[in-house]
Amino acid sequence: MKINRIKKQLIWGGDVLKPLIWIIDEEWSDYTIEQERLKQAFPNCVIRYSGNDYQKDLVDFGRYADAILCQVYVTIGKETIEKLEHCKIIAIYGGGYDRVAVDAAKSKGITVTYVPGYCVEDVSDYVISAIYFFNKNLPYYLKIANDGPWGAQAASALTPRIASSTLLIIGFGRIGQKVAEKAQAAHIRVLVHDPRLNGSDALDHGVRKVTLQEGLSEADYVTLHTTYTPETDGLLSMPEFKLMKPTAHVINTSRGRVLNEGDLIEAVKNKDIAGAMLDVIANEPPKGSEAVFSCPNIYVTPHVSYLSIESLTTLKARAVANVITVINGGHSKDAVI
Repeated sequence: MKINRIKKQLIWGGDVLKPLIWIIDEEWSDYTIEQERLKQAFPNCVIRYSGNDYQKDLVDFGRYADAILCQVYVTIGKETIEKLEHCKIIAIYGGGYDRVAVDAAKSKGITVTYVPGYCVEDVSDYVISAIYFFNKNLPYYLKIANDGPWGAQAASALTPRIASSTLLIIGFGRIGQKVAEKAQAAHIRVLVHDPRLNGSDALDHGVRKVTLQEGLSEADYVTLHTTYTPETDGLLSMPEFKLMKPTAHVINTSRGRVLNEGDLIEAVKNKDIAGAMLDVIANEPPKGSEAVFSCPNIYVTPHVSYLSIESLTTLKARAVANVITVINGGHSKDAVI
């Protein structure tokens, strides 16, 4: 029995010279960056792969992993963590960690890392693009261009200029601040709701701090950049949608459950608000039959706001660097505190 245990450690994990790296992901097909950098750091390392349904692999080999690299969608719960025998780090491909049982990992001495800030430019570009998409009424014009009136006669209703608009940013971290900067370049008036923001910092950023209710009632566009916690679950529900202008739009790139999806659908159908652009939804990955996909004036993109050549390269490189650092006994600046 002792010989078998030692053999398993040498083959599957527990040896810093020959670590087992377990990648759990079914979104990407190319792991060149991971393979090159891990092999450079640990020439004898073993790299194994699993999809989101990884439980069988956990029993077969995953429990011996020295490090886990997992997609942000993947749930690594307490029961999984309790089965890990050698793991030193769970490195998440993403800017959030709400699907990993962080406390359970810490109790076993496992470092959990994420990659904050890697896609600030990309997500903020998405938000500004969505504002222009709605402001220029592109969905309508694209629909009627080939079979309706032309020129000014094609306009069903005029919209104010972008510079006449008000944007409410909920959550003023890295991405929220970058959205504010880009919106201000377009002369959009920017309001911010974030309990952590003080008045002097708001002045420094050229924004006005408001209560959620005040901001919702004034905004033409509302963009969500808050973390997902029990406190922010359903942060925007029917009472909040009722406060908004009937011409206002919601943009969500944070987490789907930060807003109540059923209430959003009802609010749009009832014309309490004009519509929404969602890069995240309540159930991810979706089955495709979710009601949000069939509601007019709600537009859903498949969680791609973070994507660019630069962001994906940075995401992979930093996640792998975190693994290398921790396996070598160091401390990662991306560790969840």
